[in-house]
Amino acid sequence: MVPDPEAWDPWPPRLIADRLAEVDMSWYVAGGWAIDLFRGAPTRDHEDTEIAVPAERFSEVASRFPECHFYVAGGGRQVPVSPETLQAHHQTWAWERRAGVWRFDVFREPHDGGTWIYRRDQRIRRPYADIIRRSRDGVPYLSPEVVLLFKAKAAREKDRADFAGTLPLLSTDERRWLDEALSIVHPDHPWRDHLR
Repeated sequence: MVPDPEAWDPWPPRLIADRLAEVDMSWYVAGGWAIDLFRGAPTRDHEDTEIAVPAERFSEVASRFPECHFYVAGGGRQVPVSPETLQAHHQTWAWERRAGVWRFDVFREPHDGGTWIYRRDQRIRRPYADIIRRSRDGVPYLSPEVVLLFKAKAAREKDRADFAGTLPLLSTDERRWLDEALSIVHPDHPWRDHLR
């Protein structure tokens, strides 16, 4: 039986980072939590915790969470991990069996060695060293301009709030990079006017 997709009680980024401390790979907290790690404090509730890892290294992450079953999430469904389902969608949810809740979401991302590749348009690439930052207590997170690129696609209310709260904190180079990336994937995006 597939678990209830609404049964989320996410672990905080610090707990996940502690469990992955010995894993030597370019992984990071993504999504709204990455924005809050950049801003230095939680600014809103988070219904989930998302991390991202190089796609073919997913099994190393999963092995650090033996209490969890992993399900590929996509197309409105969650299906158990298998070689076939891992090819179908990039998201993988971690279900903690004993607690009966989802704990975190793993994005399995494309890359070329030490270079991150934007999964929605492979023309956008950056070295991992340029996009992974660390919070004051050492939690790796995705740099804010890259998080906002992902958030620009849907621009839900929480995404617009993340953009508005983060924009004043972005450097000139971060603004320029986001504007150039948006020019490739969302050339008419309203955020571009604010970035310039």
